[in-house]
Amino acid sequence: MPKMKSVKGAVKRFKVKKNGTIKRGSAFRSHILTKQDAGTRRKQNAPKVVANVDVKAIKKMIVG
Repeated sequence: MPKMKSVKGAVKRFKVKKNGTIKRGSAFRSHILTKQDAGTRRKQNAPKVVANVDVKAIKKMIVG
């Protein structure tokens, strides 16, 4: 049986914290930020955590 490979796109996008939760980036941050108000842009700087429903699938993609 061959080794399971990790999904490289998932490895680049997510990071597992020490307590087991998974950090993720925020959407809508790449360009045309002038249309967003300052409060929205400020909220996008805050760290985000993956929903509990998706944690199992993402850990499987990262570990391989």
